[in-house]
Amino acid sequence: MILVINSGSSSIKYKVFKKKRETLLARGTVDRIGLKGYPPDHSAAIRLILKRLTDKNRGALKDLSQIRAVGHRVVHGGERFKESVKITAGVIREIERFSRLAPLHNPPNLLGIKACRRFLPKVPQAAVFDTAFYQTLPEAHYIYAIPYGLYKRYGIRRYGFHGTSHKYVAIKTAEALNKRIADLKIITCHLGNGCSVTATANGKAVDTSMGFTPLEGLVMGTRCGDIDPAAVFYLMEKRGVGLKAAGELLNKRSGLLGISGISSDMRDIYKAVKKGDRRARLSFDIFIHRIHKYIGAFAAIMNGAGAITFTGGIGENHPPTRKRVCENLGFLGVKIDNKKNSSNAAVISKPDSGVKVLVIPTDEELMIAKETKELIVQLRH
Repeated sequence: MILVINSGSSSIKYKVFKKKRETLLARGTVDRIGLKGYPPDHSAAIRLILKRLTDKNRGALKDLSQIRAVGHRVVHGGERFKESVKITAGVIREIERFSRLAPLHNPPNLLGIKACRRFLPKVPQAAVFDTAFYQTLPEAHYIYAIPYGLYKRYGIRRYGFHGTSHKYVAIKTAEALNKRIADLKIITCHLGNGCSVTATANGKAVDTSMGFTPLEGLVMGTRCGDIDPAAVFYLMEKRGVGLKAAGELLNKRSGLLGISGISSDMRDIYKAVKKGDRRARLSFDIFIHRIHKYIGAFAAIMNGAGAITFTGGIGENHPPTRKRVCENLGFLGVKIDNKKNSSNAAVISKPDSGVKVLVIPTDEELMIAKETKELIVQLRH
């Protein structure tokens, strides 16, 4: 069995997969870590997860010896990790070093890793990095136009995120079209509370919308996405706020929530759109406009596209978003089958569509399990 751990600041999500067939056996979440009446820390949360999994009445496992490997989601691997790696003391030190680039994510990722190594000391464990998929970006696509020495000294560059999701969906897109991923140019749209678009050519990522942090790119639930940095400086001066307050504003009070004044959830936004709310309509229009910009740009970068795939909570479950996005893609030869667009069928474009359009549910945990399995097999040989 392969245990997959996604450790956040106050919650841990987990799944267990059969090693051979990669079928899901168990899943769950331990949340509110640190609050009264809940696990006091991540170590206690991991202990609770292992207890659940081996519960005599409801557990998926007979005992912990059935766990043959543990795969951990790690958000940031900087430029050091270009692929998944077996976790060692040295790897942990490197992940800690990159915590300065992902202070909200890497530290809790590490807490989950250390707890699992404590309770499962003989079980091989792997780190699967969100940023690894983007190590194939050409230098001209990830370097910012600031003094080059700042990149060399501080690592300021485009890293990209949601990489595990985009990689999984790109692979599944090729499978759905019965083609080799090496022969395809794919644009994947991960649309949820966090949103990103990635261009994949010949199986390798060539560009992505998120940058140095997940703040850049599309309009998201509470994140502003692309913005002129001078506007931030101006705002800080006029309101007399510091870096922390400005970061809070751009990350947690902007996006769909900030524009609409209603919600960060597309379901709430679209209900208000249908009732005629002007700001809800504006937030929806801006959301769609930004997606159009990135799809068009990435099609130009790759000199075309063979497929556009939607995934994530909005991408998978909100047909009006998909419909609005695709209405402006006639220049790519996109033709949508509106009957299929109301469901989550894999291919929602017409047979004669120039670019195939698909909806594929993402499964980051399954991708982590696959990469963990492949890594452990390689190490044993």
